Amino acid sequence: MAELAVLVPVLGRPHRVQPFLDSLRAATPDHRVLFICDPDDSPMIAAVAAADEDWIEVSDNYAAKINAGIEETDEPFIFCGADDLDFHPGWFETARDLLELPVGVVSTNDLCNARNAKGNLATHPLVARWYVEEQGTVDEPGKLMHEGYPHEYVDRELTETAQHRGAFAHCPESVVEHLHPMAGKAPMDALYAAQKERMRAGYRIYKARRPLWT
Repeated sequence: MAELAVLVPVLGRPHRVQPFLDSLRAATPDHRVLFICDPDDSPMIAAVAAADEDWIEVSDNYAAKINAGIEETDEPFIFCGADDLDFHPGWFETARDLLELPVGVVSTNDLCNARNAKGNLATHPLVARWYVEEQGTVDEPGKLMHEGYPHEYVDRELTETAQHRGAFAHCPESVVEHLHPMAGKAPMDALYAAQKERMRAGYRIYKARRPLWT
């Protein structure tokens, strides 16, 4: 039985399914992949089916998809993924070794985000299932991410909540490279282009919720 569930919320990028899987398989020991697709995203579903991988259908944002994926899996370790990642050898083993009580959230190194480079933001974390079940968000045990965020800032709340609890670690040796346009590693598309607008909305939610953990 695999000890790692790799959760991959996806939308509108069927061309990224196979490169993502090739990278994951080359760098990762025994694992289970679960794609979380919008029910009306037929090209994405077709690409996942063609790759012979499991998927569920959830019509919602990134956080809701991750939470649904956690409910659908039972492996002791959970990775919060995305389709624009490149996994480097040893990423899982080095991050997993830090997941000992009280640490339940480990930040991987995305080679992209400045906060992540400083160890202050888990853009794509490895999480212990016990952390979700026993702690969860600051106000919802059993859920890893607050579902009110359109997308951005959900990782900042997760990070800062885990830091406040003394349950956070950063692992610079665990490299899961984010192939994002901001780092010149991917072409712009409609989802990336909408980031600034989502960030404005996400910041308002983050600012309102931040007193819950500070």
